[in-house]
Amino acid sequence: MEEAGFFSLYVLPWIIKILIAVAIAAGGYFIAKIGSPWLAKLLGRTGIEPMLVGFTVALARTAFLLFVVIAALSQLGLDTTSLVALVAGAGIAVGLALKDSLGNFAAGVMVLIFRPFKAGDFIIADGVMGTVNEIGIFHTRMNTPDNVELIVPNGQLYASAITNYSVRDTRRLDLAIGIDYADDIAKAKELIMQVFEKEERVLKDPAPAVLVDQFGASSVDLLVRPWIRSADMPTIKSDLQQQIKEAFDANGITIPFPQMVISSAEGADEGAKTSKS
Repeated sequence: MEEAGFFSLYVLPWIIKILIAVAIAAGGYFIAKIGSPWLAKLLGRTGIEPMLVGFTVALARTAFLLFVVIAALSQLGLDTTSLVALVAGAGIAVGLALKDSLGNFAAGVMVLIFRPFKAGDFIIADGVMGTVNEIGIFHTRMNTPDNVELIVPNGQLYASAITNYSVRDTRRLDLAIGIDYADDIAKAKELIMQVFEKEERVLKDPAPAVLVDQFGASSVDLLVRPWIRSADMPTIKSDLQQQIKEAFDANGITIPFPQMVISSAEGADEGAKTSKS
């Protein structure tokens, strides 16, 4: 009788608690196992970057399993208040130690969600310029025009103004070209438009424009504005400038160099100074 009473009073309740705790742990693990692919599939439908989906699913799975462990230990009668406080304190300590890294992580999440740029885009941000190769959770890899790899923290990129040259299919190219004051402006404009008509990379719509920008110290400055495809930008500027220069040379239009005109009074003063010396 005493043994039966001891078993029913002490052993059996602990067996029940252990079985319930094991059931909570096993059930939680099973839910996490089948729930992770479901959550990944659900997030994938929203169009979020796969890297962010994987990280979010892993974070949610870890948090859920931690909750399951605490629930199982609580079922065994253990005081989990101190454990929760310990986990919270450890989280705060890690957060303070990794403040910059967490800032880069938050910026990486924002980049992946709002997509101010994507892999393959040519951007300028925070004084760095290049083609984006890979967007990571903490940093972004870029290649400069001279093929040097840059690894830039996401916080540094996202906190600055971002100029994305690849987000639009077409771009307007601005060229400043000066002609001599003695040259025919209308003829110079016509020659430039002829160059545009022959160049297949210059778009007809929107139409290119040639404007008189200002009267410079040594030249009449023309503002030349053709529209091009963004992919042609790296090469077309140099090609157009060469073609315009060749058209001007063939038709007597001069691109003047800077010069200074000295008046006769100034020349006499310079001559007097020279003779005295």
